[in-house]
Amino acid sequence: MAENSGPGGFNDDESFREQDRWLPIANVGRIMKKTLPANAKVSKDAKETMQECVSEFIGFVTGEASEKCRKERRKTVNGDDICWAMAALGFDDYAPPLRRYLQRYRDQEGERANQERVSNEEAENINNNQFQEPSSSSYHRSHEDETQEQDFPSSSSSFPMTFKSMSKPY
Repeated sequence: MAENSGPGGFNDDESFREQDRWLPIANVGRIMKKTLPANAKVSKDAKETMQECVSEFIGFVTGEASEKCRKERRKTVNGDDICWAMAALGFDDYAPPLRRYLQRYRDQEGERANQERVSNEEAENINNNQFQEPSSSSYHRSHEDETQEQDFPSSSSSFPMTFKSMSKPY
C-alpha cells in the first residue's frame, strides 16, 4: 500500500480509487461490439480507453447536474437535470433525443406501475374472495348507460362473473 493511502486502501486525496469510478469494462466492450460488424474485434486497449472516456463524460455531465441541484437545494439528481446539463455543457444535439427517451421511459414505467397495481388488486380480490354474484339489476341497464355488461360462465365456480366493456370508443 502507498504511504498516503487511508483505511481500506483508498487514497486520502480521493474518497475512492480511480478504477472504482469507471464503468465495468465488460459492459463497455459489449456496447462497443453492438455497433461494430459481427466479425470485428475490439482490442483491450480500445476498451480501456473507451471505458475511461465514457466514465469521465458521465462524471462531467452528472457533476454539472449535481451543481444545479445543489444551487436549488435539492439532494436528488433526476433525468431532467441530466438533460439540462447536456444542453448547458454544449451538447445541444444530444439533449432533445435524451428528453424523448426520458419521456418514453417514464411513460413505460407508468404503464408498468399501473399493470402491477391492477394485478395486485386482482390478486387481493381473489385472496379475499370478493368476486360476488352480480345483482339482478346489473343485467338490466338502460340505453343511456355507457357501459355494457357481458356475462361469462366461470368454469371454476357456480355463478357468472361480470366483465364491463366500453360501448363507446374513447
